[in-house]
Amino acid sequence: MEWQFALESINEIATMFWKAAGNATVFAFHGQMGAGKTTFIHALCDAKGVKDVVGSPTFSIINEYVYDCEGTKRPLFHIDLYRLKDEEEAQRAGVEDALYSGYICLVEWPEKAPGIFPDNTLHVYIELVDNNTRRLKIANN
Repeated sequence: MEWQFALESINEIATMFWKAAGNATVFAFHGQMGAGKTTFIHALCDAKGVKDVVGSPTFSIINEYVYDCEGTKRPLFHIDLYRLKDEEEAQRAGVEDALYSGYICLVEWPEKAPGIFPDNTLHVYIELVDNNTRRLKIANN
């Protein structure tokens, strides 16, 4: 699955993303610094109806938000591995607990700890096309 979009259509793409994702719960977001990973994750949270303030978990490592799923409040984890050195540090930070919880996990910089992800992780690649346009591709690596 692949989309190309500008910021003006990011919410529409986020809604389409959730439909394409099916029952997947763990998403690994790949892309260079400034590609728009956090911005797209914010749009995904908006599409899920998250009411919490959505921000980058660069320093906290894991942000937990809440959304309503068919009348039930569910957690949604936004994880940023950028500051971590390796898989051991990710494990100590509790990242695996979130990844294997069965709840939605949106993970930035997964290449910092590739060995901790479940086999059914969907890999999402975001790249710059130009200053206003991004390309987003979902793959089952």
